[in-house]
Amino acid sequence: MTTQSSTESHTHSNTEADTDLQHGSCHCGSVKFEVRTAVAPATRCNCSLCRRKGALMSPTFAAGELKILSGEESLTLYQFNTRTAKHYFCKHCGIYPFHQTRKDPQLWRVNIGCLEGVDPYTLEASVANGASLSVVEDA
Repeated sequence: MTTQSSTESHTHSNTEADTDLQHGSCHCGSVKFEVRTAVAPATRCNCSLCRRKGALMSPTFAAGELKILSGEESLTLYQFNTRTAKHYFCKHCGIYPFHQTRKDPQLWRVNIGCLEGVDPYTLEASVANGASLSVVEDA
């Protein structure tokens, strides 16, 4: 996983159409990151992994918009089925902060629940049909 360092200073805000810099972390704080993304339209996925983890995800964004500030060594990678998507989890607390998508490996999504100052329960969400991308049944 390639990380980028951040030297710029940005103002944080969390409106739905906002693509300003968002700050996030896993539950235990080992993994800290910043990402330039909107939080809406939010999405859930019906693939076998996302169905179980239940996370609300941001719209897709380019890989260069995600910067790991600390804790890259605390991330563990999980892949399944086509092994195209890269799902990252904190190996200490188990939280999923972000992933590289299966549909387009150049794009990423972040777990909205990991973003500071954003209440995922206030957002409406669509459901992506990730199950249709599987080559193995129930994956």
